[in-house]
Amino acid sequence: MGPSFSPLAEALDLGSSGYSPWIVAGAVRLGTMGPFGPAAALLHWFTGVRMSPATLRRLTLAAGTTVRQIERDFSAAVRTTGGVAEAVADVPRQLSIDGSMVHLRTEGWREAKLLAIGNRGAEWPLTALSYAATLGTAAAFGNEALGELGRRGIPQASDVVTVNDGAEWIQGFVDLHCPQAHRVLDFAHAAGYLATAATATFGEGTDAGAAWFRGQRRELRDGDPEAVLAALAVLPASEARDTALDYLTARRTQIAYRDFRARGWPIGSGCVESGHKGVIQGRLKGRGMRWARPVAEGLIALRIVNANDRWTTTWAQVGPRQRADHRARTAARRTIRRAQAPSWRPRWPGWTRCGPFLPI
Repeated sequence: MGPSFSPLAEALDLGSSGYSPWIVAGAVRLGTMGPFGPAAALLHWFTGVRMSPATLRRLTLAAGTTVRQIERDFSAAVRTTGGVAEAVADVPRQLSIDGSMVHLRTEGWREAKLLAIGNRGAEWPLTALSYAATLGTAAAFGNEALGELGRRGIPQASDVVTVNDGAEWIQGFVDLHCPQAHRVLDFAHAAGYLATAATATFGEGTDAGAAWFRGQRRELRDGDPEAVLAALAVLPASEARDTALDYLTARRTQIAYRDFRARGWPIGSGCVESGHKGVIQGRLKGRGMRWARPVAEGLIALRIVNANDRWTTTWAQVGPRQRADHRARTAARRTIRRAQAPSWRPRWPGWTRCGPFLPI
């Protein structure tokens, strides 16, 4: 026997889960925020509806897959039109990109790439933070982030400061999507190279090394970067010294921190680092957690929508799309079953479908 069809379920538009759209929405949001077992217990506490953790996981994964497709479709539309997806005021913005690791079951540790966009004001922190993320390659990230870049009007914005480390894939992302941005090398990242050079020269934990690092860090932040490069150059040659000198020299225009601060520009990428902790790692990097890639990608998509404060508008598209897909699959299965059903014909007169016809 094949799958059955419930006229009542179809009339109520329950979809394949058998639960009402309101229950599904609550279950998925709880599964987005925390582990599936406690989420199922919370769902029962608040609604009285019992749902197994496996079912809640399945519904969350299906919703995450749908959200990813919705965002990909939106990014494709932005790429096609080449314009701003929504009317956005041209306010000063900061854009930062970074990666953190997520443990996948069959692939090991893989980098989750995250984009953070915020509005800059006279006071910190940034406001109106929003994110885009993927577990894919840098090229895939560039495509999937187009939607959020378009929503925030980044390609056309005139005042954008991008604060990042010096990774080549990050600089390539900025070259492609926001070439007009003012580039700043994350200060803590730059200072880390000074610390490594100091340790290699003076030894680990020495007073001389700590004093040299404090002085050059202060000079880098408040003074002349040329003086810092000169101080590095006079250190005894070592691999750490040479690496730091080459790295900072190649990014000379991105380490003028005194000038950047005078203009009111940020010099730290804390917005994307805190985004990784709250958006990605807060759900996917718990103790002992290892994920199948589709589950991890779906959870990331859902948590991005939640962090961007667009859950209501996005879910308004998720439910109808899932139920429409379910109706289409149900109709297709019904058509196939009807086509495969044998056409019954009596073999001789006097027989009916229910048995022999006996005259009274």
